[in-house]
Amino acid sequence: MIPRKYTLLMDGTSDRVLHPILQWMLDQCFTDTAWTGQTADFQFAPKKPVRLPDRVAAALDLYPCEVLFIHRDAEREPPEKRVKEIRNAMLEAKQEHIVFVPVIPVRMTEAWLLISESAIRRAAGNPNGKVPLHLPTISRLESLPDPKEELKTLLEKSSELTGRRLKKFNFSPHRAIIPDYVDDWSPLLELPSARTLFEKIQDLAKKYP
Repeated sequence: MIPRKYTLLMDGTSDRVLHPILQWMLDQCFTDTAWTGQTADFQFAPKKPVRLPDRVAAALDLYPCEVLFIHRDAEREPPEKRVKEIRNAMLEAKQEHIVFVPVIPVRMTEAWLLISESAIRRAAGNPNGKVPLHLPTISRLESLPDPKEELKTLLEKSSELTGRRLKKFNFSPHRAIIPDYVDDWSPLLELPSARTLFEKIQDLAKKYP
């Protein structure tokens, strides 16, 4: 296996959950490559970069790699606009020679975590729960007005906690471990945004020796 390294430049700190998805896609597309992922973390940087071009430059300086994945949530903007922003940032940072891949969930990363009822139940700490969850169908995920709130509600419901215990339920750490319980991300490829990312990685695999 050929060792290669990628870096994920996140839109927000909670988006580390993208790593297992990227790793799964890379493993599907590269049959003879062992990819290692790292996160561009500026938490302890003397001066945290704010603008996207500055974050790109800092990521490549501090976390050198062969492929840079740049994550931006689409939010309410067309994905094409985010892609253009990323390309312009690479140009401004004078890093256009670097191989980069935009990662643009619609509307936000949480939409990609709503594909597995069992993973949500296990992440909530109640794998054998019986309360019906009624996850949205995959075809609806990209049209949800607020995937983050939807996921929060489902995690709380799955926990089957009540009263004070429910009030103490911390959404962030439970969200963070959902990908640990997903072995197969192929249902995600029904979403145009995820399919676009997968196809870009497929194209990338064709260019590598």
